[in-house]
Amino acid sequence: MNYRLFKDTPIAEVGLGTWQLGSADWGAINEDEALSILNAYIQAGGNFIDTADVYGMGVSEAVIGRFLKTVSKDIFIATKLGRRGDAGNGWPQNFSYAAMKQHTEASLQHLGLSQLFLQQLHCIPTEEMRKGDVFDNLRQLQQDGLIRYFGASVETTEEALICLEQEGLASLQIIFNLFRQHVADEIFAKAREKGVALIVRVPLASGLLSGKFSADTQFSSNDHRNFNANGEAFNAGETFSGIEFKQGLDFAGKIKLLMPDDRMAQWAIRWILDHPEVTTVIPGASKISQVNSNVEASQLAPLSSETHQQLRLLYDQDIKESIRGHY
Repeated sequence: MNYRLFKDTPIAEVGLGTWQLGSADWGAINEDEALSILNAYIQAGGNFIDTADVYGMGVSEAVIGRFLKTVSKDIFIATKLGRRGDAGNGWPQNFSYAAMKQHTEASLQHLGLSQLFLQQLHCIPTEEMRKGDVFDNLRQLQQDGLIRYFGASVETTEEALICLEQEGLASLQIIFNLFRQHVADEIFAKAREKGVALIVRVPLASGLLSGKFSADTQFSSNDHRNFNANGEAFNAGETFSGIEFKQGLDFAGKIKLLMPDDRMAQWAIRWILDHPEVTTVIPGASKISQVNSNVEASQLAPLSSETHQQLRLLYDQDIKESIRGHY
């Protein structure tokens, strides 16, 4: 595993996303499986885990918390807030300081921590980011010692640029992959100028860029790749990066032909890591084999400039116009 600096902290350039460990939107994963996945990631040299308070309404955080009790090395945990809709929560009440403190303290309790390495806004409304009160609240949480750093997970370039104007912003979490290449043109230079870490989510377009799916692939009823395939439940961009499934299969097939060999998932992650502005990429994993596959990308040599050019040409000519959802 190779590491990159998040401020002054070396973190794994391949992190672990844990939405799936909430057993709510990716099908069910039992706790033993979840703990095995977490252990496999740490054994492979990983040290950066991303979660959120709504991943199974605390299930993902709690499983991670139980796992942390079994390890002695430093593990850096990032979580997110702002999307709770349980009793007494929702929009806009989630964005008061009292609510953000309450939700942060709940995450700390689930995780068994006294301080979060990173607290992030979780794709909240653009107008709330523009108002800026939520960032004042995050700065207060930082002053209170509940969080070390704060950042934001965003859906659009507009939101990213709003966040980049905020003093003290440590990170942006963005969708960036072979189905979303233009993002680099729009925000990478400014993030580098501001010293803001970039955390890349949905790197494999919900699995489409793994090369493992076919037209016959079926997803369980509680998997977002079923119930949000066309953006029915939340932004379409969070599922298959906003590309229609069968069309995405065709695009993935064309991408695969441009890669050095058949390790498409690893090369898709390697393509992201070839961008030096990226601090870490956070693919999820529902199997130990997927953890190992994802981590392998850290050891691959960069793709050639010719391959990068061919992949961008394919994107500009065929893929970009097919993105759905707000981005």
